Amino acid sequence: MLTPQDELLCHQLPTTFDHVAQSDLRWTERIVLYGFDTTGRISVMTGMARYPNRNVMDAYAMVTVDGTAHVVRLSREIGGDYDDLGAWQVGPYRYEITEPLRGVRATLGDNEHGLRLELDFRGQFPAYEQEPAFFRSRGRVREDARRYYQNGAISGWLEVDGERIDIDPATWWFGRDHSWGTRHGGGGGSLGEGGGLQPPEIPEGVLYFMGIFQFDDELVHFAQRETADGQRWHFEGSIQQPVEAAAPTVPIVGVTHALEFRDDFRIVSGGTFTAEVADGTTRSFTVTPISDFWPGLAGYDMYRGYASGIWKGPSYSDGFTVDLADTGELRQVSMLTETFCKVEGDGKTGYGLVEMVFMGRNARYGYEGY
Repeated sequence: MLTPQDELLCHQLPTTFDHVAQSDLRWTERIVLYGFDTTGRISVMTGMARYPNRNVMDAYAMVTVDGTAHVVRLSREIGGDYDDLGAWQVGPYRYEITEPLRGVRATLGDNEHGLRLELDFRGQFPAYEQEPAFFRSRGRVREDARRYYQNGAISGWLEVDGERIDIDPATWWFGRDHSWGTRHGGGGGSLGEGGGLQPPEIPEGVLYFMGIFQFDDELVHFAQRETADGQRWHFEGSIQQPVEAAAPTVPIVGVTHALEFRDDFRIVSGGTFTAEVADGTTRSFTVTPISDFWPGLAGYDMYRGYASGIWKGPSYSDGFTVDLADTGELRQVSMLTETFCKVEGDGKTGYGLVEMVFMGRNARYGYEGY
């Protein structure tokens, strides 16, 4: 059937935009915005996802204030409701493009859960592509996804249980990403394989980390996946300059790490990443954590009867708070973690994000198993 997006001159298949070119139930398109007040008091993660082969679209907002996460999760059937040409809506949540590859806005309007927000994002650095992620396991496509990232300035406000918090762009770090394709793992990509199929492979151990470090004059990005014995099997890295510089991207060709971790979780508590840049230079970045947050609370894991991409009927919402000192709650969603950090290197100080999945045996850091 026709959708508003069929007005655009961007078709790549002889069909309409109401579906994708494959029937894999894991096919996901997701947008995420994330950032924090560099004083460490407040952080935000919010976004939306579309699962066209499941007839599901969902959204969430998670605002952490003084160690308490305030979460709202919403879901609806797509069912022929395709919204505006450049905006999408799930209940009181709305995401819209204000300028392609430069500006977006996310709004959570009036609802029964005590959380509202309006965030206006403006890219200060170019949007840049992730290296393609394509992997097979036993002949089946395990992952075939694309993504782009962007960092910039945020303005707007948050309202938590009646307290309005105006955002000062000068004291906030903020980024976003947009991904699409066949996914696995957190974020709604995985579904039960069902009876009669071979169980999935479970690696001895995995270490995945991503760093996005912003300084006044550059943005440093890298991501790496390693086996239990430290063999790299996927990597990407680059250095961007601000949009106004109109400068080419400088590739990073490798990253090593010497990290420390919390006692209760395998979450970075300090350490250094060292990047080998394509121009022959070596850059070291020391990270000091400011705050942590857990995407699984907002839907990246099954938690309190809900996960992103799971059918919850034509319309659904819930809301709750979580004390981030409660390790019993966090262990239910601890696979994917995010740490906002102060970053120091080359005599400069900036801020950034370290994203991590760290499970199983790891020879480098002495962990013996799950």
